Amino acid sequence: MPLCTSHPASQPSKAEQPLWDVERVYNAAEVGFCQFFERMPKVATGTIRLFDRGDFFSVHGEDAKYVAQHVYHTNTVIKYFGKKSGGLPSVTLSQTLAKVFLREALTAKQLRVEIWQGEGGKKNMNFKLAKQASPGNLQAVEELLFADRDILSSPIVMAIKLATQDGARMVGVAYADASIREIGVSQFPDNDLFSNIESLVIQLGVKECLIQSDEKRHDLDLAKLRGVLERCNVVLTERRTNEFAVRNVEQDLRRILKEETAAVQLPEFDLKTAMAATSALLSYLSLLMDESNYGQYTLRHHDLSQYMRLDASALRALNLMPGPQDGAANKNASVFGLLNRCKTSQGTRLLGSWLKQPLVNLHAIKRRQDLVEAMVEDSNTRRTLQDDYIKSMPDMRRISKRFQKGNANLEDVVRVYQAILKLPGLIETLEGIETGNDEHKELVTDQWVNNLKEYLSSLTKMEEMVVHTLDLEELQNHNYAIKPDFDDDLKHISEEICVVRDKLDAEHRRVSGELDMDMDKKLHLENNSVYGYCLRLSKNDSKAIHNVRGYIELSTQKAGVYFTTKHMKEASTDYAELIEKYERMQSGLVKEVVNIASTYTPVLEMLDNLIAHMDVILSFAHVSVNAPIPYVKPTMSEKGTGNVVVKEARHPCLEVQDEVNFIPNDHEMIKGMSEFQIITGPNMGGKSTYIRQIGVIALMAQTGCFVPCAEAELPVFDSILARVGAGDSQLKGVSTFMAEMLETATILKSATKDSLIIIDELGRGTSTYDGFGLAWAISENIATQIHAFCLFATHFHELTALAQEVSHVKNLHVVAHVTQRGSSNHDRDITLLYKVEPGICDQSFGIHVAELANFPESVVKLAKRKADELEDFTSAGEPVSTISKEQIDEGTQLIKEFYVALRERQEQNGEHVAMEERSPDEQMVILRETVETFKSRFEANEWTRSIIEAL
Repeated sequence: MPLCTSHPASQPSKAEQPLWDVERVYNAAEVGFCQFFERMPKVATGTIRLFDRGDFFSVHGEDAKYVAQHVYHTNTVIKYFGKKSGGLPSVTLSQTLAKVFLREALTAKQLRVEIWQGEGGKKNMNFKLAKQASPGNLQAVEELLFADRDILSSPIVMAIKLATQDGARMVGVAYADASIREIGVSQFPDNDLFSNIESLVIQLGVKECLIQSDEKRHDLDLAKLRGVLERCNVVLTERRTNEFAVRNVEQDLRRILKEETAAVQLPEFDLKTAMAATSALLSYLSLLMDESNYGQYTLRHHDLSQYMRLDASALRALNLMPGPQDGAANKNASVFGLLNRCKTSQGTRLLGSWLKQPLVNLHAIKRRQDLVEAMVEDSNTRRTLQDDYIKSMPDMRRISKRFQKGNANLEDVVRVYQAILKLPGLIETLEGIETGNDEHKELVTDQWVNNLKEYLSSLTKMEEMVVHTLDLEELQNHNYAIKPDFDDDLKHISEEICVVRDKLDAEHRRVSGELDMDMDKKLHLENNSVYGYCLRLSKNDSKAIHNVRGYIELSTQKAGVYFTTKHMKEASTDYAELIEKYERMQSGLVKEVVNIASTYTPVLEMLDNLIAHMDVILSFAHVSVNAPIPYVKPTMSEKGTGNVVVKEARHPCLEVQDEVNFIPNDHEMIKGMSEFQIITGPNMGGKSTYIRQIGVIALMAQTGCFVPCAEAELPVFDSILARVGAGDSQLKGVSTFMAEMLETATILKSATKDSLIIIDELGRGTSTYDGFGLAWAISENIATQIHAFCLFATHFHELTALAQEVSHVKNLHVVAHVTQRGSSNHDRDITLLYKVEPGICDQSFGIHVAELANFPESVVKLAKRKADELEDFTSAGEPVSTISKEQIDEGTQLIKEFYVALRERQEQNGEHVAMEERSPDEQMVILRETVETFKSRFEANEWTRSIIEAL
């Protein structure tokens, strides 16, 4: 079972402690259950089994220990079935706590769940599997677990089929998003690192992946694929190979596809490898078993190239999505948390999708940015839209799904009706937007207003139906009922209910007068869930009815004493019977109303998409305006044509942290001049922040948001690839260095000239010499072969010499002010200025950082002494001299002339006698004479002088 951290919502109250008493009677039924449990089939690691016992759930075996540790945080709650000790470990969960635990298990903890139900009564110890769910497939438990809350991320499950086509590796994928009833397929070649699969998983936010059981010819590929998916934190589910078959998949798909596409020969059917994956997906999700899915799904072809590609490392490097360690208290720790000022759950879901799928189409990017600009310019309209309209919109995707499955109710109809009532005001507010750019106003009209008018026109009939059939006056009491006038029988019962209510009020007044108690302040008439309509007095006032004939005490509770009278009891019984009869009679009418409302599902889904789109645009505008320094609209250029020029760039997440005074820096990367930049500087000096912030800015720009800087000019990037600090993964057999090499290999194989590459501290997981050699080779390859925009932060100061060999490599360094306070290089005070400037920093100041971390003084002194000894022992750590290419070329020519002169002097003195045939004394005389001739020229050239000094 995977280790999981506890969650505040998982901690049970005292009222939710386990339900079995410590001193239980052990009976034969428990022994029978133990035998049944032993015979149950084994489950995959990471699966929790719960047994539904009506009023509560039970968990057994290793699962019981897991729940005890992660829900109750103590083993004392574990009881034993069958024996008083050594029996079957068992723990109970109340209905409420079980739902909280299951919700976290499936979403946060990435576990699979099985729910077993008894085949007979509560005492029956034989159970059958009733529900199964996994992180990518929540359909079976969606209503159980999310009935009282909106789902903030769409669970997506993907199936992958590997094949060989024309000698090349071919990958077919199919994925399903049940929340929008969509199946997507894609088929593409991939490299041996599966970098395209990785990008697709990131783009879609896949939670679970179906892969084939190992085949001999695919063993190695499947092992690599597992590694990629585990790196992306995806739950793996193995399925039998025969499920990945294309025999009946076309026929099966046509049954669940919408009518307009089911009868057409779709081009997606020609993607045979993808269709094989689709077959496994349909089987796993059991879509054909539920007739409510028939004619409801759409099929789309997902094109990898229409979005920016991101790898898992880039996701971490840019802090794109919140991690497990990011609590609710610090929402700004991730880009998603920072930008999520959405008012609806559908907007929140769409924002997550946009951040993982940045656009690469320049027209679409500019269209989003223009909409954001329109909302930035008119702050009054923005606030009105967010607070008065968007905030009150329900999750219509979820309501539509309830309509589709036939389990919607009048409350769902009313929520849609209330949303329809908001549309005229929403349209009027959008039409009144004040912006200095007429094109922006036209864009708002085209993108939102015209569509809203069309949807409102389509939904007018539904609004009229609700007005004519529902009792809207009862809504203020949270009662959802059919209007009595709608049916003669209902009207008659409604009139009888009114008569009974009058009787209850009359009896309330009579008792008030008899007891001389104020009706509003002391004597309360209440509809109790147990006793029906009754009266309540405070405990102090209850003396008035003690031992008084005619008053029947019901119970004494914290709120007071509940009592009734003979007439009130009769009226309460009549009221309950009439209400039950009313609800029974109106149930058929309710079903009819819901069925009519469900026919508007297609319009509601389109309206939901528009509301989500508007919500994200408004959120972008809100964040852009309310940042510590307002964001600016970037100037974008076509892929492959522009440069990166960003003035006073800031990291959006860091600048909003408490007690942070962020120092902005400029970025200038010109194609063919400074596209590859090496950044050196002290530890904690800001190198990592500098290289990552440009990645965040580029990604935000391509999602359509404004960016944190004073001015920005950016090209459209086809991918952001990163190599940042990696940790060991011993459970997967991957060391820090191996993880680092895998990430770097992905970059080298998938990067193009239009990519943005971020590399932070490459080569630290091995020896200094190997690490430097790899860093040099990788840098040179990116700079000379790929020609991508690249920022490379390093402590290998020797790497800065690459700028002397490749003209478009530039050196930058993070500035630190150093004050010497001793003879040693390490006896100094350092002030980090967090400014990035051209040039090289030749020191890392690691010992200074150790001092800041409060290392013991003795350790720091020893470190300084050893560092000084090493610096005296070897010059390998000395800074590389910044000698120009012209001086090197001049020195090279000078050495050539020296050897020619040496050969000529040898021939003059010895008639072509080889140097090695002469005596050592003769050789030395000739060498000294020749060196003396060139001495002044050697000393005048910096490069040859450095060589002589080194010798």
